[in-house]
Amino acid sequence: MTIADLAAVAGLSVRSVQESFRRVFDVSPLTYLQDVRLDRVRSELLALDPQVGAIGDVARRWGFAHLGRFSASYAARFGEYPKQTLRR
Repeated sequence: MTIADLAAVAGLSVRSVQESFRRVFDVSPLTYLQDVRLDRVRSELLALDPQVGAIGDVARRWGFAHLGRFSASYAARFGEYPKQTLRR
C-alpha cells in the first residue's frame, strides 16, 4: 500500500493525507503502518510456542522482506529483539 493508494481511497491529496497523519498521530502514514505491522508481529510472537515459532515466517507474513532491518526496527520499537519476545 502506498500513500497515493490511501489518498485515492480517502478522496484526498497525498499531501492532505500526510498532514492529517502528522496532526492526528504525530507520525507519517508509512511510519504509522510500520508500527501497526510491528505490533501485529509482536502479538503473534507472544502467542507462538518458542520451540515451533519461526520469526522469519511471521515477519514476512506482515510484509517485512529484509529480516535484518525488521529486527532493528523491532528492537527500536520494543526495546528487545524478536527472539527475546518469542522466548517469553
